Amino acid sequence: MDSHPPDGNPPRLRSATEVLTRGFDPRLSLGSARPAVFRSSTYVFESPETAERAFRVATGRSKQAADEDIGLIYARLNHPNAEILEDQLVPLELGAQAAAVFNSGMAAVMTALTTFAKPGQTLIYTVPLYGGTQHLIHEFLEPFGIRGIAIPAGNTAEIEQAIGAAEDLAVVLVETPANPTMRMTDLAGCVAAARAREQRPMVMVDNTFLGPAFQHPLTLGVDLVLYSATKYLSGFSDLLAGAALAADPELIQRMKARRIIFGNILPPDECWMLDSRLPTVNLRMNRGSKNAQRIAEHLAPHPKLARVLYPSMFDDPEQARIRDAQCDFPGALFSIEVRGGKAAAFDFLRHLRITRLAVSLGGVESLACHPATTTHSPLSPEERAVAGITDGMVRVAVGIEDWRDLLADFEQALDKV
Repeated sequence: MDSHPPDGNPPRLRSATEVLTRGFDPRLSLGSARPAVFRSSTYVFESPETAERAFRVATGRSKQAADEDIGLIYARLNHPNAEILEDQLVPLELGAQAAAVFNSGMAAVMTALTTFAKPGQTLIYTVPLYGGTQHLIHEFLEPFGIRGIAIPAGNTAEIEQAIGAAEDLAVVLVETPANPTMRMTDLAGCVAAARAREQRPMVMVDNTFLGPAFQHPLTLGVDLVLYSATKYLSGFSDLLAGAALAADPELIQRMKARRIIFGNILPPDECWMLDSRLPTVNLRMNRGSKNAQRIAEHLAPHPKLARVLYPSMFDDPEQARIRDAQCDFPGALFSIEVRGGKAAAFDFLRHLRITRLAVSLGGVESLACHPATTTHSPLSPEERAVAGITDGMVRVAVGIEDWRDLLADFEQALDKV
C-alpha cells in the first residue's frame, strides 16, 4: 500500500492501526494517550443556534455535513465515549462506514427491527435463531403487527423463494452460523433475492459468532450487521453491549434517532471498557478458533458422541460451499450431541472441570451450556425440532486456554457419561 498517495491526502490506514487512532483526539482529553471516561449527563452549548442545530441532527430532521462539528446534547442522545467507540468500531468491520452502540445485543436487535419494520409488514428470519431474538419476535413484534416467517437456516432455495414471495417484506434477518446448530446461510443469495424485489427489504445479519474477524457480511451486500458486543468484541464476560454497523451512514442515523426514544445507548463507562478491548479482538478470536478446531476434530470419533457440529467438519456440500464463500476461519464455537439425550448431556456438563457451565460465549474462558433447557428454552418442542436442537445437544464456546487441557477436560467428562 502506498504510504504517500499522489493526491496529497493522508495515507489510508490498515484496520489494526485505525482501531487505535480513528475518532480520538488527545487534545480533547487533556493530552491523554487513550480516551478518558466522560460521565457527564448533560453538555453546555456555545449558543442557542448550536443547540438548535444539534437537536435537528440528533433527531434525524437534518443531516450533518461532512466537515460539520455537532455539539453534544445529553448522554441519552450521545456522549464522547460513545462517539469514540463508534468511530473505532468501524475499521474492524470490512465495508462499514458508520456504527451505533447499545446497552445490550438485544437492544441492538430490537432497535434495528423496530426502525426498519412497521406494523403490517413482514419479517423473514432464519431458524434456529438466538432464543432471545426469537422470543422478541413472538412476544413483541408479532403482537405489534409485524408478521414473522421462519425459514430453516441453510435452506438456500426455500429462503430465496420466501424472500421473493413474502407480502410487504421489510426485513430479512439472518443468523449465520445458526445458534447452536452451526448451520450456515448463503448471504450473497439472500442479498440477490432481496434486490430482485421491486420494494427491496433490508438484509440484516447477526454476525456475533464469526465477526468481525472471520465473516464480512457488508462486503457481500448485506445492509446491516448486528452484534452482541458482550461476546467477542468485549471478550472478558464483564459487560453488556450491542452494536450495529452499516456501509450506509443514513441507516445508522435512523437507528440512532430511534435509540434516543428507547434510551438504550451504551453508557460512558461501558463504552470506555469496550473501546479498550477492540485492539485485541482479532488476536483473541484467532486463538479461540484454532483451539476449537483442534478440539472439535479430536472429539469427532468419540463413541459417546452422535455428532460434532463445526464448520471445518461440514459433510453437506452446500454447507461447505457457503462456508468457503463467506468465512475466513471456522470460529470458536461448536456443538456436540451426546448419545443418551438430556440425561447424558447433563452428565457431561456436571463433570466438566475447566469449562464452566454458563450461557454466554466469546470470553477468554471456555463455557458450555445445554441450549434446549437454557438459551432456547422459550421455544416450543416443535420449534426446537424444526431448528434441529436436540435434548442431547451441548454448545461449547472455546476460550484461549491451552487446547490440550480443554480436550482432556472434555474427554474425562465424556468418559463419565
